[in-house]
Amino acid sequence: MLFRSGQVHIVAGSLRNSRIDVPDAPGLRPTPDRVRETLFNWLAPEIDGARCLDLFAGTGALGIEALSRGAAAAVFVDDDVAACAVLRDNLRALGLGARAVVLAQRVERVLPRLLQRGLVPGAAAPPYGYVFADPPYRDVPVAVPALLRFFFAHQAALLGPDGVLVVEHDRRTELTADLPRTDLRRYGDTALSFFAAPGTTPTSHATQPGDPT
Repeated sequence: MLFRSGQVHIVAGSLRNSRIDVPDAPGLRPTPDRVRETLFNWLAPEIDGARCLDLFAGTGALGIEALSRGAAAAVFVDDDVAACAVLRDNLRALGLGARAVVLAQRVERVLPRLLQRGLVPGAAAPPYGYVFADPPYRDVPVAVPALLRFFFAHQAALLGPDGVLVVEHDRRTELTADLPRTDLRRYGDTALSFFAAPGTTPTSHATQPGDPT
């Protein structure tokens, strides 16, 4: 039996104010509404038509927000089978099933397979315009450096020409990265680090007057 512990709502787009169930899973920590709203305000309007990859997806709130705002497709990856079952239910209820793929597997196993054809439909295959990574904070010191090393090694295949990788982490955690970090934003105990492939100059998250730090 799957238990729901609450709901979060979609901030904007075609599904604005729609609610998604949050599974009762240890360590699950949905991105706060305010952080999601500010993040996607930075990414707009480039999110429209983009392919997105939501790693350590949990509730899938980041990928669903992207789809609500016009992303063409999203792939969700999480190793919690129960959380993925709730995520699939949410996607069906929101009418997003045709634009979404849910993979109930470990991120480090999925990423190499994404480089091969056939794991996901062509419309959801790499390269991705936006990759969101929100691992449990306790796993960040190990999971994120490994993730960044992989993206550095395979950036051309995984990130589009102006692709951006956004990592959510505890603001007290220092990240070591092979990819250049183009921005860092803080909200209370939450931080968002933005990474891009070397030689690119992404502008979708440019600082706006009044942005909190």
